[in-house]
Amino acid sequence: MTSQPRPSGLDPEIGARLKRSPDGLLPAIAQQYDTGEVLMLGWMDDEALHRTLTTGRCTYWSRSRREYWVKGDTSGHFQWVRSVALDCDADTVLVKVDQVGAACHTGARTCFDADVLLKDADSGVPASDQ
Repeated sequence: MTSQPRPSGLDPEIGARLKRSPDGLLPAIAQQYDTGEVLMLGWMDDEALHRTLTTGRCTYWSRSRREYWVKGDTSGHFQWVRSVALDCDADTVLVKVDQVGAACHTGARTCFDADVLLKDADSGVPASDQ
């Protein structure tokens, strides 16, 4: 069962395109705009996406606290929005940001550097075919 979206100022044309999870959320990938470094994954509902698009700062929905949070308000580690794009299925948001400080709540630059499961593996595919 899909939950009803919370009231939002999001453009209805954008909202109509989104394919949300049953709890009304979209995964939002934060990526450093100039290096391509993947920083973190957060969750956005329509209003968080609206706030991100209109304020220039990443706003996420906290699934555990059930409230909005703006990256940097408590940590000082801001994400300044440079661009926002939907993937081809409109079920994931890519937010290219200028990250100030750590992106991860642990204090690390990225959430994806502490537990590498496979590193620099040879795929067996010639570079010309990649």
